[in-house]
Amino acid sequence: MTPAKSSLSTKNPQTMKPATAAQKLGVYLPATPESFQAEPVSRQQLNQWIADPPEWLVELRKTGPHPRPVVAHKLGVSNAGLARGDVTEPLTTDEISALLQKPPAWLVRERATHAEVNEENARVKALRAYKRSQRDEGAARA
Repeated sequence: MTPAKSSLSTKNPQTMKPATAAQKLGVYLPATPESFQAEPVSRQQLNQWIADPPEWLVELRKTGPHPRPVVAHKLGVSNAGLARGDVTEPLTTDEISALLQKPPAWLVRERATHAEVNEENARVKALRAYKRSQRDEGAARA
């Protein structure tokens, strides 16, 4: 049995937990306003914040504290590299800048490792694309 058309128009908007919304916005949940943490976020509200971020979101993205994936990206290392470097707490933009200006040994090592992994991933991707093109070329001839 199909639901009546009127029930579709009264459908509740899709919502997500504040933790999911914070992750999608790239911010550290405990640093967000209490009002953000207290209520589910609608998809419409999330899209509005992405398109036109409120002042608290602009400031949080600018100064931090930043969540683990953002810290890893800004430092040029993996999340695992942060763990190996004993970085367990969120960092502010100033703390990240200080690490980049005078990188400790673990950061130098992890950045090199991360670069090697990225190079290898690019090599494998290119090889797969080449093999795919060869296979497609052979199939076109047949």
